[in-house]
Amino acid sequence: MSGRDKDDTDEEQSQLMKRLEQLTLEHRDLDEVIFQMGGEPLVDALRLQRFKKRKLAIKDEIRAIHQKLLPDIIA
Repeated sequence: MSGRDKDDTDEEQSQLMKRLEQLTLEHRDLDEVIFQMGGEPLVDALRLQRFKKRKLAIKDEIRAIHQKLLPDIIA
């Protein structure tokens, strides 16, 4: 692997780590919003459903980034 390839790989990993951090924060924020909405007597069910769907999409993206950063090693 050349130095340039290593730099590209390091940059890609750095970008993935930043994205992972952003997604983790958004996921945590959505979790709090969903929890708060669940305690309200008059809940906007469609809005709550959209938040939950977004939270699941974020979870999938987080999982995909983890797989890129820490690929399974077959021993």
